[in-house]
Amino acid sequence: MRDYIALTKPRITWLILMSTGVGYFFGLRGISFGQINWWTVLHTILGTGLIASGTAALNQWYERDADAKMRRTSDRPIPSGRLIPGRALAFGAGLAVAGFAELVIFVNLLSGVLGALTLISYLFLYTPLKQRSWLSTTVGAFPGAMPPMIGFAAASGTLTSEAWVLFAILFFWQFPHFYAIAWMYRDDYARAGIRMLPVVEPDGNSTARQILVYLSLLIPVSMAPALIGMSGKFYVLGALALGVWFLYSGARVALERTSQRARGVLLVSVFYLPLLYGLMLLDRSGL
Repeated sequence: MRDYIALTKPRITWLILMSTGVGYFFGLRGISFGQINWWTVLHTILGTGLIASGTAALNQWYERDADAKMRRTSDRPIPSGRLIPGRALAFGAGLAVAGFAELVIFVNLLSGVLGALTLISYLFLYTPLKQRSWLSTTVGAFPGAMPPMIGFAAASGTLTSEAWVLFAILFFWQFPHFYAIAWMYRDDYARAGIRMLPVVEPDGNSTARQILVYLSLLIPVSMAPALIGMSGKFYVLGALALGVWFLYSGARVALERTSQRARGVLLVSVFYLPLLYGLMLLDRSGL
């Protein structure tokens, strides 16, 4: 059972569900806390969690040969031999289908379609592109930013500018997060033939530049919730402080291109997103 759970990548799934929950909350415009349909919330979280878990399992099935070549992934259930590929494939497909059905039947069609598009783009565009081009990171950022859209659609049945703002924040956040991981494990990726940017350009100049560019863009993008009335001044001050902190970590890795500095960017990114979400929710306009 532990191996099947490991296929679902729980540490990533909780982040996906957090983003989905934030999207759902902002999709409830004009609805008081006491009017929330908690059954719909439950079905939204359950359906999204099933799709995310199924996608993770199917991804590990697809990349089992590459995982076997990397030290940090060689002990995963499939490359280690603890699970045969066929069972992992059936498990992942079953979870994904169940998640899609959960969203379509118990929430609404739009949330189910968005969930399906997330899975399809992740597995059939991003995953195979990793062996061909470092631009896979950009492609993968699109499905990676979909969870708040799914939550928003589940609550409102539509997508407004607020949903796209949440999408944009998560989209830009992913680049420094994943480029830091790619720098830390560049030797592993090279052994597996995965063409991440630090593998293609091992001096780290391009990686550091990309981190700084996207961190610089993330700061104004993170201000957008206040501009369209999602949050207020308290959020703006907090988001600016978090953005400067994140940018500082990126500047350090640009000046000193080491795995230690890259790990610093990764750690800040892990704290940044839930803190930003927390500020956004606490200072929600009209709460």
